[in-house]
Amino acid sequence: MSNENQELRKAGLKVTLPRVKILQLLESASEQHLSAEDVYKMLLEAGEDVGLATVYRVLTQFEAAGLVIRHNFDGGHSVFELDRGDHHDHMVCTDTGQVIEFHNEQIEELQHQIAEEHGYELTGHSLVLYVKKKDS
Repeated sequence: MSNENQELRKAGLKVTLPRVKILQLLESASEQHLSAEDVYKMLLEAGEDVGLATVYRVLTQFEAAGLVIRHNFDGGHSVFELDRGDHHDHMVCTDTGQVIEFHNEQIEELQHQIAEEHGYELTGHSLVLYVKKKDS
């Protein structure tokens, strides 16, 4: 049984050809943050006959099953990335739209400290920095 089939079954999803194809694409894509339209175009380029509505439906099912994380970065459109279980934050270039992942332990500690100072326990967060290249 393929790795994708096992992942789908473990997530409680029936193994279907569109689900397998989309999961394979997400796992092999060089870009880690893809919109539904990106996934659809890549499937078309690979000669796969999967409709855009099916791509949206499968990505939503993957999100509900915990296989992908949906991000709504500035600009209003959603992008998806595989949930690999590691926490990281994001920077988005306002000029190019490029998404850069990073992890900084000092930022993580500071967020916990701020929550504690206000009488709360941090249970999760999403940090997105909007950046642009400095003029050299």
